[in-house]
Amino acid sequence: MRRASPRSSSMTRRLIAGVLLTELLLATALLISLVYYTRRQLLSAFTLTLRARAIATAALVRYGENPPYPLKFDRSLLPPAPDKHHPDFYRVQLQGGTIIAQYWPVAWTPPTSGSAAFNLHGVPYRVLRLTGQPVLDTEENLSGPPPLLTVWYAAPALPIQARVLDAALFAGAAGLLLLAATGLLTIWGIRRGLAPLHDLADRAAQISALNWEFRPPATSRSTAELAPLIAALESMLQRLHRSFLAQREFLGNAAHELKTPVAILKSTLQSLLQRPRDNEAYRHGLEQSLEDVERLHLLLDRMLRLARIEQAAESGANASLPDVSLAAGCAAALDRLVHLAQSKDIHTELRVRRDALVRAESDDLELVWSNLIENAIKYSPNGSRVRVTLDAGENSARVVVEDEGPGIAESDLPRIFDRFYRAEQSRNRDTGGFGLGLAIVKSIVEAYQGRVWVESRQPRGLRFGVELPAQALPVAVPEPA
Repeated sequence: MRRASPRSSSMTRRLIAGVLLTELLLATALLISLVYYTRRQLLSAFTLTLRARAIATAALVRYGENPPYPLKFDRSLLPPAPDKHHPDFYRVQLQGGTIIAQYWPVAWTPPTSGSAAFNLHGVPYRVLRLTGQPVLDTEENLSGPPPLLTVWYAAPALPIQARVLDAALFAGAAGLLLLAATGLLTIWGIRRGLAPLHDLADRAAQISALNWEFRPPATSRSTAELAPLIAALESMLQRLHRSFLAQREFLGNAAHELKTPVAILKSTLQSLLQRPRDNEAYRHGLEQSLEDVERLHLLLDRMLRLARIEQAAESGANASLPDVSLAAGCAAALDRLVHLAQSKDIHTELRVRRDALVRAESDDLELVWSNLIENAIKYSPNGSRVRVTLDAGENSARVVVEDEGPGIAESDLPRIFDRFYRAEQSRNRDTGGFGLGLAIVKSIVEAYQGRVWVESRQPRGLRFGVELPAQALPVAVPEPA
């Protein structure tokens, strides 16, 4: 059963949707702010209108013509209400409580202070209360201050709602038009802005095993946001190209290394089958075939070990490894190669300035020291010296192997750790090597987060160095005699 692939999402659509959503939220916020501001301004103007009408209503209070000159309200001078379908309401009374005149709905109680709003049969009204309004009419026979009035005046607020609605509709329509225009500009701008990215993707899609050339467009390279991506792609392609070439070279070298003993083995067996031979000839031919098989076995074993080391390095399974002594590993490697050194009358020497513990497999590190020391012995002249020096700091340890051999050219030093690589003079098949020993050394050291290097000695010889993260052991203090 095939698993359904996840639905692909478009970055362009997400950007456009995000920008349009942001603009919509901004337009909505502006519309709400505009409606709120317009309503507040209209209410402020409407309150001033109510105040003017309330003062005008209070001015219609008059004194009577005969003593005791009672107050009366001249309704005939009251101006008509602006809204013929919804009348204005008012109430005028003395501050003592005597109502002089009113036209007021029974269902609503006037507010005791300030302004308020109420609904009458579904129609919104606003009411304003004024206190301390003097009677403007004068009478010569009256003494003392004029009486003070309290006036309530209410008018329908339908015009405010209509104007607020008109402002909201106008602002909404204008906002939608602007949103549509900016939306089109946004879509055009985002697509134009992402065009260098699409061009870059098209150029990257042209890369294959036969075409490693990567030339990003000038518009992509001049885009600041794409510069890190282009640099990362170029660096990655360079590493991939090197890895591809190394893999192809490795396959070619491996096939060449396997072809030689296989061809010799085939030739030997064919020669044995061409004509009858005596037992001694068959024995000699089988012994030669066995040597070639042994060489094949050794080559395959090193190739498999190299693959296992690199696989272990990728998995990063070093946390559960034991702590091993570097001095013990170097000494074991020297003991293993003592007969090879004696056969060439080469003096080997181990100097331990300070031992250290490394979290690693003891066999892996012993293989490192064995390969380096064996390499030094093979290419050193008879009667020379091979020195191994171990020193440790607080967080790292260094092992240096020095020989007195002919050395190699400076141009060959950068490739000395490549698989199947042999320098022209000092590393040839006469020594019996495959060109995998130093590659295995590098893989093991790097698998344990270390580093390995090589340098030429003066006047002759090579110096190999290995540095590993380690825990230095305390320096032994000799006991007093």
